[in-house]
Amino acid sequence: MQLSRQLDNLALIGFMGTGKTSVGRLVAEIMRFEFLDTDELIQSRAGRTIAEIFEQDGESAFRALERQVVLELVNRKKNVISTGGGLPTNADNLAALKTNALVVCLWASPEKIWERVRYQSHRPLLNHPDPQQRIRELLAAREPHYKNADVLVNTDLRSAREVAQQIVLQFKIATRH
Repeated sequence: MQLSRQLDNLALIGFMGTGKTSVGRLVAEIMRFEFLDTDELIQSRAGRTIAEIFEQDGESAFRALERQVVLELVNRKKNVISTGGGLPTNADNLAALKTNALVVCLWASPEKIWERVRYQSHRPLLNHPDPQQRIRELLAAREPHYKNADVLVNTDLRSAREVAQQIVLQFKIATRH
């Protein structure tokens, strides 16, 4: 895979529970890049949790904050950017990330995602009578967006370290001149 654009960053997209944060931190450590999490940046700027933003202002207000963060990150170099699960549903966000980042989608089955997130209370999209069904619905709706990544990596049966090593290898292949 040879890409014709300048790759200064690596961006991780994918559904909640696929390993974007844990894998992203490992990739940043291996590559000596800075790790940035779009959700953490939004929370720190808003002074509120993602759940509070969703509850008080709605999803569209959160998505506007997310868009603003993405536009700021495209001018940076040597970053591993972990994104919120819904970020790539806005095609402009994905296009902005692709201006200078290799975009890697981490993928997992709905069952594995549920296994990983079922005890986490900070997931506003799972405040639903049937969270497993909600995961399946959201995953199906987002799948076409996730497939626009440069690379897809299944995380179901791999450790975070194995996934991180595969991503580093993909980045080296993509940046080989």
